[in-house]
Amino acid sequence: MPNGKPSGVRCVQLTEDNRCMLFGQPERPEVCVRLRPMLEMCGETAEEALAYLYELERLTAL
Repeated sequence: MPNGKPSGVRCVQLTEDNRCMLFGQPERPEVCVRLRPMLEMCGETAEEALAYLYELERLTAL
């Protein structure tokens, strides 16, 4: 996604089981390489993780 990924749009590099197809590859975006997941971010379910990400986005919106 050369122009970035809009909120709410699934990354085109995710597999059906939510794994990154670019993991470990040199073309993986720097933002993804530097991301360090924490329990607070991931939660216990995919829904909790998405809620956390949406809240971060809301708090940092211009």
